[in-house]
Amino acid sequence: MTGVAALIGAAALVVTAAPAQAGTPRQAPGTEVIPGTGTETPALVSGIHEAADGSGSAADAARGHLAGKESRYRIADPRRDLAPAQSVRSGADETVRLQQKHRGIDVLGGQYVVRMEHKGGKRTVTGTSGKYFTGLKVDTKAAVSEQVAVQRAVTATARELGGAKLDKSDVTPAKGARTASAKALTGTPHGLVVLPKGEGLLAHHVTVRGTNPATGEPVQREVYVDAKAGFPLLQYSSIKTFGAPAAKTAKAPKTAEARGSGAKGAIRRAAADDFPGTTGSGVKYDGNAVPLQLYKDAARGEYTMNDYSRMWGTSKSLISTWDARGVDVSEASGQWPAGIKEFGSPTPAFGKDATEAGAVDAHWAAGKVYDYYKKVHGRDSLDGRGGTINSLVGVTFYGMPYVNAFWDGTKMVYGSGDAEYRTLSADLDVVGHEMTHGVVENSANLVYAGQSGALNEGIADYFGNAIDTDAAGMAMDDPDSGLLGENLCRTRTPRECALRDLNDGHTTSKNFLGAGFGTDNGGVHLNSTIFSGALWDIREDLGRTLADKIVYKALTAYMTPLDGFTDGRNAVLAAAKDLGVTAKQLNTVKRSFTAHGIVPGWENALGVDSDQLLGKLNTAGTGVGAGGGWWAAATSNDDGSEPYSVYAGRTDGTGHPKLISPNDGRFHVNPATDGKTVVWAAYGKTDVDIVSRPLAGGPIKKLYTSTGGDVSGMRVEGGVVTFESIDLSGGRHVGYLKSGDREPTWVDGGTSKISTALPSIHGGKIAYAKLYPQGGTYKLGTEVLDLKTGKATLMGQLGEPQGIGQTGINGSGVYWLVDEVITDQGQMAVRRANHDGTGAADLSKETGADALFPLDLTVSEEAVTVNTELPDPEYHNESLPKLWQFSLDGKAKNRVSCNRGEQIAPAAADGKQVVWIDGTTGYTDLVTRSRPAGLCG
Repeated sequence: MTGVAALIGAAALVVTAAPAQAGTPRQAPGTEVIPGTGTETPALVSGIHEAADGSGSAADAARGHLAGKESRYRIADPRRDLAPAQSVRSGADETVRLQQKHRGIDVLGGQYVVRMEHKGGKRTVTGTSGKYFTGLKVDTKAAVSEQVAVQRAVTATARELGGAKLDKSDVTPAKGARTASAKALTGTPHGLVVLPKGEGLLAHHVTVRGTNPATGEPVQREVYVDAKAGFPLLQYSSIKTFGAPAAKTAKAPKTAEARGSGAKGAIRRAAADDFPGTTGSGVKYDGNAVPLQLYKDAARGEYTMNDYSRMWGTSKSLISTWDARGVDVSEASGQWPAGIKEFGSPTPAFGKDATEAGAVDAHWAAGKVYDYYKKVHGRDSLDGRGGTINSLVGVTFYGMPYVNAFWDGTKMVYGSGDAEYRTLSADLDVVGHEMTHGVVENSANLVYAGQSGALNEGIADYFGNAIDTDAAGMAMDDPDSGLLGENLCRTRTPRECALRDLNDGHTTSKNFLGAGFGTDNGGVHLNSTIFSGALWDIREDLGRTLADKIVYKALTAYMTPLDGFTDGRNAVLAAAKDLGVTAKQLNTVKRSFTAHGIVPGWENALGVDSDQLLGKLNTAGTGVGAGGGWWAAATSNDDGSEPYSVYAGRTDGTGHPKLISPNDGRFHVNPATDGKTVVWAAYGKTDVDIVSRPLAGGPIKKLYTSTGGDVSGMRVEGGVVTFESIDLSGGRHVGYLKSGDREPTWVDGGTSKISTALPSIHGGKIAYAKLYPQGGTYKLGTEVLDLKTGKATLMGQLGEPQGIGQTGINGSGVYWLVDEVITDQGQMAVRRANHDGTGAADLSKETGADALFPLDLTVSEEAVTVNTELPDPEYHNESLPKLWQFSLDGKAKNRVSCNRGEQIAPAAADGKQVVWIDGTTGYTDLVTRSRPAGLCG
């Protein structure tokens, strides 16, 4: 299992060692064949020297080679099932990338590479690598319409982004960044794709764009919706950021005419031999004066930051630096902001304003990065074909500072910085990092999630830092040589300021962090220095030039979109051999990877302190239920290719889990149980059903059908089921069903003026968050509805809530998460009150050093367990979602488990026992502990 399992599992982010394939043919001496996993086609073949057709195209020659070696590659019809994706020639070397098709449909990550030498009209194949999935049998007729798929993708994204909290911004604009709404989310379909799990999963690919309702940040999520049953199989954010993950959005227009830039249009009309550029100057943030390549714009009467000099002899494309100060980041992501212009100056000497804006650094650095790739690797621009390079500098976040930078598919976007951080273009390694994302996207196109995303980040870090270190004349053995972003701070030292360190010594066994795609896109930053650290060691030991050439060749000629750590190691080793390194040098490369724990089978070294109830769930977007000594969870088959089924078992681990849901092609998810009954959501072609079944066995009952939206948050007690419905406009409403009810009763009356969410149930009472109009504004609170009397009671508050998180209720009180301080970074208090609303008190305060960033809450009769991140902006183990448990009075506080990976979807069992989904092993395992582990110091 490689990156595919990582993409489809909720946190199955580890690649496993590839087992030897029985029947792999013998090869000539010197030939190395690395078997693929889940396929008969080898992952890598090197050391071959076989003639190919030299008269036609490179792609035809590549496919002809594969067709003539069916016994090796097991590809029955390469001309039918492999479409040309990219052919790159560098001297005599040709690299051909071929996209796998299954019955005419693209296979996600299915890409095979053929490497050849082309001399004197003759071609010789020297090696191949990649992923071609031989076991695909899925039919390609969709049962779910594209319209339904878009609806499901949008509601799934809304739930993913806003499900943890009911916020005032869900209905009415609030202050600062909280002005965005989930209603702004829209979906764009891209057609069908096959996910290569087992015999294949047919899915609609939908891109969801908009703004995050909780943070106001721009959103672009790639969502894959099962085309047979309509369940969102996979979703992840794909913006490529330097720091914290954000959302990638659509591509900006590339041509000057599309942007309405009269100046650039005039340049386009210049004669081929009439070079329009000039040299100017500026001062970088570090005080050094540097030359700048400019254009004298007669129409504007200014010198503008348009560099034609570097690509004048090839594509005549520009390197342009644009003034985006005052532009909101949401307007700069995936679109071109209206009205912006290139930075300009009345003289060719740019002044202090351009320095402080970060424009001088950005323009100078973009040229330096272009020069590096051109001079060292012969690459003409990021796309390798002389493409335009655009940098937008100084974007803000709803008028406030934006401290980040990203590549959105066509351009670099640099944040404004703040009182401590300079504009993000003020460090050459940041610029090199973001521009390298463009190189990666136009070569191996490593999927920006899980391990392939960590490789993407790691390679961007490696080349960005290599360019910066060399430009600074820094020795590779300098302790600070591995720092990235170290020059961004105004007052802190470089080591205090740096966001990452390639010399941090991270290894798989000590530092790999299993996380779902809702957290750092599955660990793309968290785990990147495991791989980039190995590459940096190679650079220190083999020398700058040789190491850079090895890594570049591995990226552009060996790696494919779903590669993980082990694939990356194999690619680098093969590239080193291809470049003719000595045996001693090759051992150095191997030793570097081994030192960082990147060896076959490294996943087996990851340990846990919890008890496994069900291993390798292979599911995404679904939670866990527990109650009455039983648990309920959704799982798929061993390779994740079957629709999800609901299983239930005893929380003490005795007996065998039993299948509860039918195997009917639908996706059965989000189960809940009270120890007598299991309820869950069943996704079909057009509808989502809430269904139930007794644990003791018996018929499955359909309780309710949602035809226009989504359902989540199911809870059950004694024949009463409560749940949350999310409609297509983002509206949220809590309903409940008593035995025999044909339609739910909505606790808010079903009115669009009131939103309710995040229900819990106990003792015939339902607790939920409520957003309601009062006095010309909107108020938030936690309400309890007594089903016996019909009385609804608002809980007492200690301030003015801006957001309410998950609720919980037991025999002694009501518990919930609350956000009252709109100027903080998302901390929430853990609060309780008596059933009658009196006695409100905090178990954990929203402010102070111990304040939490809670995501979820679950309650038993003895304890309150909170799924939370810690108040730490740096990426490491403790910043992943963990479980903290409080006594009912808040006096005792302990970690439930000291496991190193992500801990999500907690469900309180009896006493202090908790059941949850754990990502430590790199898979989504259902685990439990019967008591807290302590403080995990």
